[in-house]
Amino acid sequence: MSKPTPIYRGRGETYQADACAPLVDAVRRGKTRMEALCRGHYPGRPLAQNRLPGVKSIGYWDADGFQDWGLPRHRNEGIEIALLESGDLAFEVEGQEFALKPNHLTVTRPWQEHRLGNPRIGSGRLHWMILDVGIRRPNQPWKWPPWLILSQPDLRELTNILRHNEQPVWTSSSDLRRTFLGIAHGVESDRNGSSTSRLAILINELFMQLLDIFRAQRVPLDLSLSSSQRTVELFLADLSAHPEHVSVDWSVGDMAQSCGLGVTQFIHHVRVLTNMTPMQYLNHARLDLAARLLRESPDRSITDVSLDCGFSTAQYFATLFSHRFGCAPREFRTSGMNDARGAD
Repeated sequence: MSKPTPIYRGRGETYQADACAPLVDAVRRGKTRMEALCRGHYPGRPLAQNRLPGVKSIGYWDADGFQDWGLPRHRNEGIEIALLESGDLAFEVEGQEFALKPNHLTVTRPWQEHRLGNPRIGSGRLHWMILDVGIRRPNQPWKWPPWLILSQPDLRELTNILRHNEQPVWTSSSDLRRTFLGIAHGVESDRNGSSTSRLAILINELFMQLLDIFRAQRVPLDLSLSSSQRTVELFLADLSAHPEHVSVDWSVGDMAQSCGLGVTQFIHHVRVLTNMTPMQYLNHARLDLAARLLRESPDRSITDVSLDCGFSTAQYFATLFSHRFGCAPREFRTSGMNDARGAD
């Protein structure tokens, strides 16, 4: 099995490949109307390569009446700014839940996990823009496209705020709302790049108006959000959350490289975050997965479980498992089955 690249480092398949499938299906079934320009796997009319480089998706959906779909937890490779024009919408960012109302503005950083709907979206009209700023790890510098004409001081200030604040929901200004409506008109009327100049001007206005909102709010900043330690923290969380990542034959060097760090620095951050070595943490995550599989898949052999969780031999797995849980894997599975019978 090849080593999966962590999501925040640029491989979007785990979260992104199917992230918009419910929206695409809703549009196909006539449940929702959508107008969007896009690149990559996002739905909409394709943007030509030389038109607004960096824009991954820009547009809106108009969901009128009862909806039977939502967008599950996913991550985008770009900064996403969205405005709810009308209706209501359940919104979640990294476990925080919000009930969006008209004129609520959302800002998610390139690596932030978020969800729209709980589990279904409400009736409403949502505008969005996703702009790739070259981020594949939180500690990397942002690279804005050359067609953004904010002054360097303004762009540095905006970047600093976007990278270092945890507030995902804001109240939009009337100016920013008008800008999103102008963008929607530009997207609707675009034919083969005919709205490129208009959209470039409006996106510049959007970022300037967003900066005005931040300045008025005196946003508190957290510099740790773009630190190397934050990169390692996200890598470890991703490792634990996805069985296909846990089962890979990782070395410490491979893990450090995935975070863009040297081995010594990587080991230091893992120790600070978990009080374990990287391999101890990896085995800890593998054993958690094995314990779940033993209970959920009683017909699966213990050897198969051990191999599926990334252990080289069943004997090594059994030794570590007994040390962690105080009993052999077979006893652990039996005790779980007895507990289930007792509950019945």
